[in-house]
Amino acid sequence: MSANILTVDDSASIRLTTKVTLSNAGYSVTEAADGAEGLATAKGGRFDLIVTDLNMPVMDGLTMIEELRKLPGQAGVPIIFLTTESDADLKARAKAAGATGWLTKPFDPEHLVKIVKKVLGR
Repeated sequence: MSANILTVDDSASIRLTTKVTLSNAGYSVTEAADGAEGLATAKGGRFDLIVTDLNMPVMDGLTMIEELRKLPGQAGVPIIFLTTESDADLKARAKAAGATGWLTKPFDPEHLVKIVKKVLGR
């Protein structure tokens, strides 16, 4: 059974690249365009992993993670940041909020798949 992955990014081109990369690796991908949409989508479904951007309109990725971690069904879902940011303080805040990993854009599709496989164990 393939894993269900939610990708959250305000960039349509990044969402497409992420979806194609993960779909080709055998994963089922659902997309959201900002943190608020990502939060609503996560509440309405079951996902094995969430890949999110940090800087987005409406709700940023950090706020989305903090809100997700308050929900009983989302507490253990791994979350990977896929962002242009590489600031150590932001990484610390993300980890404290409940982020599992961090990947800097532009990203190597093969590297994303490796990280996803490692986090999911499949």
